Amino acid sequence: ILKNEIYKMTVMVKEQAERLKGDKIRLADSLADISHQLKTPLTSLIVLSDLLEDDPAEEVKKEFLSRMRSQLVRMEWLTTSLLKLSRLDAGTVSMKKEPAKIKELVERAIQALSIPLELKRLQVERAGLEGAVMIGDFNWTLEALINILKNHIEHTQEGGWIRITCTDNPIFTQIVTADNGEGIDRQDLPYIFNRFYRGKNASQESVGIGLAMAYEIIKQQDGDITVRSAPGEGTQFTITLYKQRI
Repeated sequence: ILKNEIYKMTVMVKEQAERLKGDKIRLADSLADISHQLKTPLTSLIVLSDLLEDDPAEEVKKEFLSRMRSQLVRMEWLTTSLLKLSRLDAGTVSMKKEPAKIKELVERAIQALSIPLELKRLQVERAGLEGAVMIGDFNWTLEALINILKNHIEHTQEGGWIRITCTDNPIFTQIVTADNGEGIDRQDLPYIFNRFYRGKNASQESVGIGLAMAYEIIKQQDGDITVRSAPGEGTQFTITLYKQRI
């Protein structure tokens, strides 16, 4: 009996040591990611600061200050997003299993993106939202939906449309988002949920975090997220959240 208990304890200690080692590796990777992603905007800020020391004309000064503000906003978004990803990686996020109205979720996401939607004059169509209820974590799912809609906005031409529909039944709730944008190259499709992956059509500002975060959020709620796309035919994301466990 003593031998068995010692063996069990040894296995438990070994497993704990391996988990701690994995946590340290994830932390080191997260810090490396943050450092790498902040390097570009920091370099831009240093260059712009040096140029401002030369006391340029008022118009040029305003342009430089605007560009510096843009870089600072990007840095804030990067650090916030990477820290959220680190929390998801470390398993410190406890996902709630609560009922939430899909219509409220969608409207909150659209409201958060109202400015870029207006700038590109994109029409947002909704269908099947009334009465639909998901079981999950409202705030984290909202984060995932916002990041997916950001991707639609980025890859849809001015004056295009984004469509959000919902299917609700006793087993699952399914949110489908689609656009009539440029689409995703077939070679990029298997990798778009990978962290820091930038496809052929990615914008200059894209760093490949949003879709990776959306994927982690949905997966940690035991849900599924898939994508269908083709060049010139738009893109469609499908989020499925199951209702078995509350």
